[in-house]
Amino acid sequence: MTTAEWTSLLGAALCGVATCYAAVAAWLSRRRPLDLNLGLNSKLASTPQPVTVLKPLCGGEPRLYHNLATLCRQKYDQFQIVFGVRDAEDRALAVVRRLQADFPDCDIAVAITPDLHGQNLKVSNLINMLPLARYDWLVIADSDIAAPPYYLSRITAPLADTSTGIVTCLYRGRALAGFWSRLGAQFIDDWFAPSVRISHTAGSRRFAFGASIALRRDALAAIGGFSALADRLADDFWLGELTRRQGLATVLSDVVVTTDITEASLAELWTHELRWLRTIRSLSPAGFFFTFITYTWPMLLLGLMLAPGPEVFVIAIAGVMARSILAGSMHAALRAPLRDTLLLLEWATALFGSQVSWRGQTLSVRDGMRAEDGQTSDSTTANSFAAHTGGKTAGRLPPSM
Repeated sequence: MTTAEWTSLLGAALCGVATCYAAVAAWLSRRRPLDLNLGLNSKLASTPQPVTVLKPLCGGEPRLYHNLATLCRQKYDQFQIVFGVRDAEDRALAVVRRLQADFPDCDIAVAITPDLHGQNLKVSNLINMLPLARYDWLVIADSDIAAPPYYLSRITAPLADTSTGIVTCLYRGRALAGFWSRLGAQFIDDWFAPSVRISHTAGSRRFAFGASIALRRDALAAIGGFSALADRLADDFWLGELTRRQGLATVLSDVVVTTDITEASLAELWTHELRWLRTIRSLSPAGFFFTFITYTWPMLLLGLMLAPGPEVFVIAIAGVMARSILAGSMHAALRAPLRDTLLLLEWATALFGSQVSWRGQTLSVRDGMRAEDGQTSDSTTANSFAAHTGGKTAGRLPPSM
């Protein structure tokens, strides 16, 4: 076979695989979800076990009151919310006091403790909060998510099965800061969430997302408690991974929450997404390398450049249609070429280096199992990156692909 024939074959393959991926992603993403604002049925909408929700906080955030209030309005028989901060002067406390005044019937506790238990401040916060948890079913949720009324019922229902380790859920982006935040929301809605759905449909359960994780206290104790995560960057991922190594299942709930996207400039968006992608690479280098095929528009254009024939053109048109359906709206579809091209550039940059910028500091994103875990690490031990993540998750990670 000549070089030209190999080039043409490669171009056709790129277009074909990119189109297939976009079509499957669009189909899985466009399926009608359950209406989580309705009561559904009593068996799923309400469980007999009371629940404690752990909400680490750090500073004021846009829409913080609104997001936290969605939890106070849950349609659930008995639940407690424990908020945690490290500083008595933290601005988030004013929002918590307002919630206590506006929802006097909601069981709210507050942990204000500066004690450190490792390099990850979010995990230190959780360790300090856990003694206030009254119940054995636990939900860990980020501060910037808004939840539908039956969120607690849906995400905790699988915990009734003792073979379940953790339950986690997907989330969609809510843009709060103009064009670049809308592009950031598409990172979640057009790339992250479809990759999870495809991975899940293919049988993978190697994921856990810090937006929401539910588990029983006994499952947490089996992995050594939150202390097992105290020096890990991707604490959410390892919470799932360590429970799976106990022989417990990871369940992807059908509930979907909403998270705020606040990046207002290209520089902010690039820094955030590069940090995310380098973290993914640290957990699964080989899988991360092949994610380039998920960047539909650049792969279709490259395929057409390598194999500019009518058959490949038809395949590319099908890929464009699938990618537009995946975007969900005309405006999002028009942004899709830029969105995919930016992702490809970030991916290429993330292939090299292990340094990221976080809150004005340059930090390493390496993360992996410690030697005493008796496992082959994907990289090296977690380090000081997590020490600067405050109450928010270090990185909500898509699944290893």
